[in-house]
Amino acid sequence: MEGGSRYKDKVAIITGGSKGIGEGCVRVFVRNGAKVVFCARGEKEGKALEEEVNKTGPGESLFLKCDVSKEDEIKNVVDITVEKFGRIDCLINNAGTHPSHKPIDDFSGEDFRNLLNINVVNYFLFSKFALPELRKVKGNIIMDSSLVAQIGQLGAVTYVSTKGAITSMCRALAIDEAKYEVRVNSFSPGNIWTPLWAAGAASSSDEKATIEGGKNAQLLGRFGTIEEAGQLCLFLAAEATFCTGLDIPLSGGAELNYGNKNRLGTGGNIYG
Repeated sequence: MEGGSRYKDKVAIITGGSKGIGEGCVRVFVRNGAKVVFCARGEKEGKALEEEVNKTGPGESLFLKCDVSKEDEIKNVVDITVEKFGRIDCLINNAGTHPSHKPIDDFSGEDFRNLLNINVVNYFLFSKFALPELRKVKGNIIMDSSLVAQIGQLGAVTYVSTKGAITSMCRALAIDEAKYEVRVNSFSPGNIWTPLWAAGAASSSDEKATIEGGKNAQLLGRFGTIEEAGQLCLFLAAEATFCTGLDIPLSGGAELNYGNKNRLGTGGNIYG
């Protein structure tokens, strides 16, 4: 796909950028002229993506290894970005994880605390450290939430709770940062085809049926793509200049219409 100039010479930080939705954002932003610093734990995948997108441009990227559960590593990503590029125009908070599906009985308090740290506190800290720079340029923050924050999800009480927290954090931060003209928005993906989704399907009792079910959950009858996620984030960063505190479903209509939702009398391994 051809490059463009919709975010030419703007500087973006993208967390969890080595694969999945983060990778889609890296590709789209670099293709539209941005200088992108992206981070993840997976150094091999990150370096490979950095090399690939830098060959095609017209923007450029820098990969940094980062464990988003560690505050000093988060601050390091922000500091290096400013040191190298002199500014931050956009922060895309995307890094997070989804535990295996199971009932609340099988989650421990420690499980929940750890997930809150990875999925929520990391967004808070990246925002906190990036905001002094974002305020200087009237930049923006984009948060990857989830459709399940609105509709719930079977066997995912801890995950859904973290995503609800993200959507609420976005609105609260949008209010606080409006005086600096910093916009804060979120988007809520439904079923986007990512390595995490593929791994979940592969570990299910019927991979093919799980994938078909994933497709059929959308009115449009397919998975979304990481490219489409990247394009939505670029729109929020570059064009949606009168939008703040907004959450956009990226869902193919999964939240609409009735479905077979009867939970009475279910048995067996309903979480696998």
